[in-house]
Amino acid sequence: MKTINTINSILYIALTVLYFYQFIYIVIALIGDKKKKLDTYEAKKLHKFAFIIAARNEQAVIGNLINSIKQQNYPAELIDVIVVADNCTDDTAQIAREHGAICYERFNNMLVGKGYALDYCFNKIVEQFGDYTAYDGYFIFDADNVIDKNYVKEMNKVFDRGYNVITSYRNSKNYDTNWITSGYSLWFIREAKYLNNPRMMLKTSCAVSGTGFLVNSSIIKKNNGWKFNLLTEDIQFSVVNILEGEKIGYCESAMFYDEQPTTFKQSWNQRMRWSKGFYQVMFRYGRELIAMMFKKREMFVSCYDMFMTLAPATLLSIGCILLNLIFLAYGATDVHMLRRILPGTLGSIAFAGVNFYLLMFSIGFITLVTEWNKILAPANKKIKSLFTFPLFMITYVPISLVALVKKVEWKPIAHSISKSVEEIELQQQANK
Repeated sequence: MKTINTINSILYIALTVLYFYQFIYIVIALIGDKKKKLDTYEAKKLHKFAFIIAARNEQAVIGNLINSIKQQNYPAELIDVIVVADNCTDDTAQIAREHGAICYERFNNMLVGKGYALDYCFNKIVEQFGDYTAYDGYFIFDADNVIDKNYVKEMNKVFDRGYNVITSYRNSKNYDTNWITSGYSLWFIREAKYLNNPRMMLKTSCAVSGTGFLVNSSIIKKNNGWKFNLLTEDIQFSVVNILEGEKIGYCESAMFYDEQPTTFKQSWNQRMRWSKGFYQVMFRYGRELIAMMFKKREMFVSCYDMFMTLAPATLLSIGCILLNLIFLAYGATDVHMLRRILPGTLGSIAFAGVNFYLLMFSIGFITLVTEWNKILAPANKKIKSLFTFPLFMITYVPISLVALVKKVEWKPIAHSISKSVEEIELQQQANK
């Protein structure tokens, strides 16, 4: 009994110590100066950008994204939209061209995934314009996204300050659909507000998350295109840039909206890919991150932060539960022993579950309260999402476990939420 309690206590303490810095991030974000220098900085130059959109059968949503780009409060002649219609069997390419985008069509069933589509697109840009540096920077977006009218203007401010990679505030078009979409949305909003925001305030490196980021053309040229093709090419891109000494920036005032999966099957497949991709990145770059922590003191925080982002904390929790179940199974062979260890073992499992629920509830509560007016959902659905958010996060437990042993391949997620920037603005006004 004493041994079980000791092991459980060590595991809980270890997890708390390892991730305590993220609680410090929350405090920094809450008490930080609201009038940040980046918010008042005026760019000395209006840079030329291209939006790169990798799209596979996205005819339902691609038009709204292109329209939102065309309506930017930024000189139109300094923005191009380039779509790579990747293995499309619908009218994505035609619709993209009708909305004023340059469109390249790619057909390759062997090299499947967003990373390969992006690399193909950059190669076509070199063919057409002569060099990657035809643009100062490239925005990387998914076809289901929609951007705020001041998005480029705000991102240009941070870009002009010298950041070569910049991520932005990730919001959601369909927060209010169900517990799955609200779970995704609340996590991404928390990631922007309470991870990337304090990182930027502390001048450490932020991390790119899927979509909605800007890359200096010099980085694309250095890499001779896009060479990140693991299942989570975004986190791979972040890790490589951090190891190479880049500080990824964050622009809180640049907001975009994306669509979350609406069914558990879609969510399971997507998060299975993410979990497997995180393992891939950890196995490939984990040692380098640890080595760089101690090799360059100024990179310690960024490398430690990224290592803990990749670290399978969920597996440690699973391990703790399995350990208690093993003790329980062992005790079942002896009635007297079972009576001794049963209360402590079941208590430890229950404690782990309740502790996780309360932790996620607290994170969700802080995020929901501070970002209330930015969330596109009725008040009752926002409140309801606070209670279902921990349940959504608990579903990562079986996903993380299965991803260890299952072969995972990239699968497209169907998008159908057609929402214009004007409709989003009306929802925002209704929230105020």
